[in-house]
Amino acid sequence: MTGLGWRQPHYEQLLRDRPAVDFIEVHSENFFAAGGAALATLMQGRSVYPVSLHGVGLSLGSSAGLDPQHLERLARLVEQVDPLRVSDHASFARVGNGLHASDLLPIAFDEESLALMLRHVDQVQERLKRPLLVENLSAYLGWEGDTMAEPEFFNTLCQQSGCGLLLDVNNLVVNARNAGFGIAAAAVSACAWVDQLDDGIVGEIHLAGHAELPGIVIDDHGSRVSDAVWQVYRHARKRFADAPALIEWDTDVPALEVLLEEVGRAR
Repeated sequence: MTGLGWRQPHYEQLLRDRPAVDFIEVHSENFFAAGGAALATLMQGRSVYPVSLHGVGLSLGSSAGLDPQHLERLARLVEQVDPLRVSDHASFARVGNGLHASDLLPIAFDEESLALMLRHVDQVQERLKRPLLVENLSAYLGWEGDTMAEPEFFNTLCQQSGCGLLLDVNNLVVNARNAGFGIAAAAVSACAWVDQLDDGIVGEIHLAGHAELPGIVIDDHGSRVSDAVWQVYRHARKRFADAPALIEWDTDVPALEVLLEEVGRAR
């Protein structure tokens, strides 16, 4: 299966033209309001395509705990949409006193963080009555004293909770580039990261573009998938041939036809 991230500029055209994609994915939080035009549009899309719900706000790695209102809104949306998959990120945003960073901040890779993630993933899965996919993050800083390699962390999380991994291969390349690897070496490093994953844990693969700026690479989802990311995707396909793939494009969104070209290449 190969799908695309369905964003507002393409709501009308996708519903009208019904291009040949296997599923569409939306950001869950954009449809939390009870009723209204946004939810009505999503349900129109759901009548044509299977839908995957991809969230950015669960804050699974927050020591402040999950926001019960957020989880309830997500559960209500899941009940309405009956999605193919539900996913969020291995990150945190919430801290004490209800403060929210409005960003995906990186978690530590250690036993304490793993225990916290396990509790929260279990809580979400119990409420939603379905497995969750957890995405590896593009991170621009890390924590001192990490005791686990990132793939090991995800292997253990998936084994012990029954969740799956949403493998974002663009994030792997972005992180390797920001660690100082050249483009070719970053692709090799990302492929080695994939090789450390357990069989069968990947439930979806994300592809997107990134921006190469002086001194930093930004995961901006604002361009075509790079050659290095395609290389890692081909490598991941050898291990996880049945995992659905998705093209994400969130900034400087182009014509729908451009996204469909990327979908065709992924397919």
